Amino acid sequence: MAVLTRRNLLKASAVAGVYGAGMALAGRFTAAHAAPEPLILKSNKIDANITGTEVTRDVLTYGTDGMPPVLRMRQGEPFAAKLINGIDEPTTIHWHGMRIPNAMDGVPFLTQPYVYTGETFDYAFTPPDAGTFWYHPHCNTLIQMGHGMTGVIVVDNPRDPQFDADIVVNLRDWRLGGDGQFIAQFKPRDAARAGTYGTVRSANWQVEPQYDAPSGGLVRLRLAVTDVTRIFSFKVEGAQAMVIAIDGNPVPKRFALDVLQLGPGQRLELAIRMPDSEGATVTLEDIHGTNPKTLAKLRAVGASLKRDIGDLAPLKPNPVRQADLGAAEHIPIILSATAEDTAKDSICGSLGYSFWAINKVPWPGDTPDPTAPLAELKLGKSYVLDMENLTPHSHPIHLHGMSFTVLSSSTGDVQPFVSDTYLVQPNEKVQLAFVADNLGDWLLHCHIIEHQKTGMTSYMRVV
Repeated sequence: MAVLTRRNLLKASAVAGVYGAGMALAGRFTAAHAAPEPLILKSNKIDANITGTEVTRDVLTYGTDGMPPVLRMRQGEPFAAKLINGIDEPTTIHWHGMRIPNAMDGVPFLTQPYVYTGETFDYAFTPPDAGTFWYHPHCNTLIQMGHGMTGVIVVDNPRDPQFDADIVVNLRDWRLGGDGQFIAQFKPRDAARAGTYGTVRSANWQVEPQYDAPSGGLVRLRLAVTDVTRIFSFKVEGAQAMVIAIDGNPVPKRFALDVLQLGPGQRLELAIRMPDSEGATVTLEDIHGTNPKTLAKLRAVGASLKRDIGDLAPLKPNPVRQADLGAAEHIPIILSATAEDTAKDSICGSLGYSFWAINKVPWPGDTPDPTAPLAELKLGKSYVLDMENLTPHSHPIHLHGMSFTVLSSSTGDVQPFVSDTYLVQPNEKVQLAFVADNLGDWLLHCHIIEHQKTGMTSYMRVV
C-alpha cells in the first residue's frame, strides 16, 4: 500500500493539474494544428570537448551529442516534449520567457513534482509569442545548468522579414580546472557579491567559433545568455549591427548597437549587414569588465548580395497585453542583502547560505513549505512593480509566466520594451508594468543563480 506523504500528494495533485491543463490545451487544437508527437528530451551525463584540447567528464545535457539542441517552434502552433530523466538526481524543465500554462512551468513544488531518475514528464503548450527563448532545469540549478543543461528556443513567425542567415549562439561559461575537469561551482564569498565566474567562456560549447554568412547579406544573430553568473556588454566590430529584439520581443524602435549590457537569462537579436568582400570577418565581443573577449566571428562568403539593412521590414509585435497605468496597483520590490548566514534545508540544491533577500525575506526556493507569496494578484488586473536595488551589485530579475513593459529607470531614459528579465543596476529604481493574465504561482527571482539560491527569490500568485 502506498504511503501517504506530502511528496505523494504533490505528485498526485500535479498530475491531475497537468491532465486538466492538457485537456484545456487539447481543446485549442484545430484540424490544421493537430497535437504533435512529443519531442524526446533525455537528460544525460556525457563527455565533451569544451576547451578544444581536453575532454571534460560529467557534462550534463539533453540528448547524447553535445550541446542541448536548439528547439524550433512556431508561434500559435502546439508543441510537445517528453522529458526523460537519465541523470542520478531529480530534474525538471523550465521554458524561460514563455507565457505558457502554470502546470508546464517546470518549478518543483510550485508547479509540478520532481522528475526522478528514470521517470518522465510530458510538457505540452502552444507558444503565444515569437522570438528567442531558452530552456533549463529548475532543480539543483547551479550544478545542472553550470554543467551544461541550457538550450535555446527559437519560435518562428512565418510573417517575419526575410534574412539571408539565421545564426543562434548559446553563451555560457564553464568552471573548469587546468585539466579540463569541473572545479567547485561556487565560492561563498563570491556568491555574496557578483557571483562566481567561470574559467572557460564558450559560444555554442566552443571557444571563439566562426560561422559563414553570405557577403553583403543580412544575418539574424540570436544571442542567448544562458550562463549562471556572467553579465555581458556586447559589441560588434566589422559590420553594421542593429538591435531588433530583446528578450524575445521586438524593440519599439530599432537602434544601432554601440555597447549593450545584458545579464543571465536575457536574449538579444541583432540584424547584421555582412561586409561585401568575401573573407571579411565580423567579430562579436564582450567588453564587460577589464578582460575583453572575442565570443564568435562571422565570415563573409560568396558574391555580395548587396542587401540594405534599411529595407528590412519590422518584426511583428507579440500579443502581450498592455497595462492600464491609470488603474494599475503598485507593488514595492526591494532587492537587498540579508544579515542571515544560513539557509533553510532545500531538497533540490541548497547552497547552505543566505546572502540576499526580496522585501527583506530570503527564500532559496525548492522547499516543500515556501514562504507566502510576495503578492496575490487578480486575474486581468494591471500592476506596476516599483523595484529598487539597494545593493552594489547588478541583478537580472526574471518573472515567470508573464511579460512586463519597462516604464522608467532612475538611470536615464529607457525604451518601453517588453521583456521577462530586467538587469537592475546598483542603486537603480525601475518601474515594470504588466497585466496579471496567467493563473498560478509565478517565480520572481535573480537569474544569477548563486543569488537566487541564497535568497533573492520569491513568487507571486495570480487568482
